[in-house]
Amino acid sequence: MTTAALIVAAGRGTRAGSGTPKQWRPLKGRRVIDWTMDAFAAAGVELTVLVLSADDTAAWTEFTGKPGLILAEGGAERAASVLNGLKALEAHDVAKVLIHDAARPCVSSDLIQRVIKTLDQEPAAAPALAVTDALWTGTGNTVTGTQDRNGLFAAQTPQGFRFSEILSAHLAHPGGAADDVEVARTAGLDVAIVPGEPDNIKITRPEDFARAERILGANMDIRLGNGYDVHRFGPGDSVILCGVEIPHEKTLQGHSDADVGMHAVTDAIYGALARGDIGQHFPPSDPQWKGAASEIFLRHAADLAREMGFTISNVDCTLVCEYPKVGPNAAKMREVMAGILGIDADRVSIKATTSERLGFTGRSEGIAALATAALVKA
Repeated sequence: MTTAALIVAAGRGTRAGSGTPKQWRPLKGRRVIDWTMDAFAAAGVELTVLVLSADDTAAWTEFTGKPGLILAEGGAERAASVLNGLKALEAHDVAKVLIHDAARPCVSSDLIQRVIKTLDQEPAAAPALAVTDALWTGTGNTVTGTQDRNGLFAAQTPQGFRFSEILSAHLAHPGGAADDVEVARTAGLDVAIVPGEPDNIKITRPEDFARAERILGANMDIRLGNGYDVHRFGPGDSVILCGVEIPHEKTLQGHSDADVGMHAVTDAIYGALARGDIGQHFPPSDPQWKGAASEIFLRHAADLAREMGFTISNVDCTLVCEYPKVGPNAAKMREVMAGILGIDADRVSIKATTSERLGFTGRSEGIAALATAALVKA
């Protein structure tokens, strides 16, 4: 059984200003929704249901068919949207579900994991911050009194629940709840309070975008890694470059399939993570890797990056050779590499250059590859 995220992104968010709903607006070079969804992926949540408005046709087109992503249509109010998302998960083997506002893009992996872990002992758990400021009542611009702040908490998301219990609670609820904790408590579920985080803000007003940008900028961990690899030519009739087999009068020699481009990108990712190189993870002295497909190595590096909380932002690979010609195959190479890395093809660059017939590559004795990988942890 697995843990799923239910991200509510069907609202219009009018308090954030007119125009595009806030979850689709740009935030530090990306959209709000992209930061939010990547936060759960970085925390290791493998299944997500995204609740969208029927009016967001571009989003339906963009996200349909994405691996590990289920789409559900939003309802007339938030509770109805959540219920639709829960119903979309019924066919899956889900034990825990984390219900989160799309407009909270600054949620951390640590907070997500704390909520998940609390559900091992409790039927429901939600993050909150104890209210520390003085509280007033007022009419217009005039203070009319004070409010005792003892025992008051500011609620946050993700709010986590054992799946079957929150589904039953929503099915039985008459509607009009402020959040899913209210739905759970109406059904008699105890909700454990998990310490929230001040940076886990919800974008509500126009000025909140600037605050979120400051938070994301301060918390971002950006890593760069470089990779370099060389393989010599030997007898054969094709080469494998970045996962694509290209007919050629020679082949590349190596312990594995000698995919020099994929090896360079793999080492670039390991380098960014400070986790050595291919040889340390897949020793050439081990016979099990004899003739192995290099996508095994690249997939391992990409999975390790995600386990460490990083998103692969982009990779750039340069192949140095006189022949074969890379250009006609570059688009297919990008597609193959993107599929293995789990990123969009427009984040993968494959290009080639010659060495002006100088050196071993210029003499067509082999192929060299240089690569750079950028990893981001928000």
